[in-house]
Amino acid sequence: MMVARMASCGAACNLDEGDGDIPAPDQKDNAGTSTEESSEEEEEEEDSDGFAEKEGVESEEPDVEGSCNESESAPQPDAEVSLAKDVPPKPCCEKCKAVQQSQGNELVTPRRISKGRLQVQLEGEGTYECSVTGLVFEVSERVLIRYSVLSWSKFGMFLRDSWRFAGPIFNVDCVNSPSSILTSIQFPHFLCLADPDSEMTFSVLHMKDSCPVIEPSVDHSGSHVKWRVSSLSPVGPIVQSSKPVEHHGVVLVYKELALNNSYSFRIYLATNNSSDIKDIWKEVRCANKRYLKVEKPPTCKLDEKRYRLMSEPEGDISPADLPFTLAVTKLKGYFEVFFEQPPPFKVSLVETESDKTVWSATIREGDCVDNTVEKPRKLTNNRKRSTSTSEEELPKKRRRCADESDGVRTVQVPDVSSKQLMQVAKLQGKEWKQVAIGCLDLSSKELDDIQASEEDVDMQRFKALERWKTGRPNGQATVTHLLMSLQELDDLPSKVLKTLQDMIDNKAAE
Repeated sequence: MMVARMASCGAACNLDEGDGDIPAPDQKDNAGTSTEESSEEEEEEEDSDGFAEKEGVESEEPDVEGSCNESESAPQPDAEVSLAKDVPPKPCCEKCKAVQQSQGNELVTPRRISKGRLQVQLEGEGTYECSVTGLVFEVSERVLIRYSVLSWSKFGMFLRDSWRFAGPIFNVDCVNSPSSILTSIQFPHFLCLADPDSEMTFSVLHMKDSCPVIEPSVDHSGSHVKWRVSSLSPVGPIVQSSKPVEHHGVVLVYKELALNNSYSFRIYLATNNSSDIKDIWKEVRCANKRYLKVEKPPTCKLDEKRYRLMSEPEGDISPADLPFTLAVTKLKGYFEVFFEQPPPFKVSLVETESDKTVWSATIREGDCVDNTVEKPRKLTNNRKRSTSTSEEELPKKRRRCADESDGVRTVQVPDVSSKQLMQVAKLQGKEWKQVAIGCLDLSSKELDDIQASEEDVDMQRFKALERWKTGRPNGQATVTHLLMSLQELDDLPSKVLKTLQDMIDNKAAE
């Protein structure tokens, strides 16, 4: 197998080709496994139904991944059904339906086990398709698979101009089983392949030992890119094309919630993939105002052109037009729309150059009503009170990031140093205990032991980080690994993430 290997390793390395953003999938257990970890974090999900949440109240899952109220015991039928709204919008492209051939895969519905993570039990040899993410798994025997959707904003730096991301990037793991059981993965993509003259080369970006590697795909269809599994770590589909391509896109609408009867909206353009939609949800959630997602049919076809937004009645729209781009969410921008009068409003997305309308929707009074029920903040206490990962579970969880040997020589990246860990510890705030249990996989007993042995809070935080490092194999506790672990907590101070990213960038520049 031919692979394109980076000349240098580290989170800021650049591939010889490509420029993209990566997502990672979340999965559930089809067998209905129930653990104390899952019940604890599912309870946390209950605080995240919708986007209308007050400042400081945890809201974790975006529409693409869903927010479901699962019980603390075995999954109920309602819990299974609740995941249906997590499915990314189905493409409306009639042309693509002709080239999207069903392979007769067995459809499986995963169980949400924690923030952003799904898990599914596959009962035997066969090919299975996740009803939530669209991932297709080919396995040789019974196996438990855990996965989550990642953000391309964390991996796009590894791609240059000739390569672009083509679908979500995922982190997939075979729980307590060798990766060789999972023989292939098919990743959903958002490109329109109905044009027979389109010339595209599909591959995948695979993060191996913190180094980005471009590996070839086995095949592709109108909806998926197939990859032969070499090892398990973050991986997502990428594409090269000599001509402009059409994208299956979405238009996402959010209404600002204000005390007065104002009608102000944010409208985003994005590709129809879990990574993009999740990133936009996070950006809206982190805004200094509260927003309500307006549910309207979102799908449309988008080219890399400029678009303008039109409205009836006429509203105040800024900017005048906006480019549709595959850039990371923070660089995309959005339309801001304000109306002085109450609904209904008709909004339409129009190609600036051709005046062709590609999407339209009518926003009515009922779409602007916040029906969410505010719940008391109980996450922090639950984190402290809930029985966290058992000692028996710790070795299992720590192995999930370990890479398998695949015959490809990799460059060893040094593990994070004690000095770097102390820098991170001093930047952490009151959320550090949540980080220790939810991101670093420490047990509540380990946390109690650390607090009993150290009076200084900075040292307590440092010891928690150090225990994470010592519990991982050599080469699996780099700055990049730490960054990937901490990114699972949305409330982590931005200065912590920035410091880790700076460490990675500085290392790559050496």
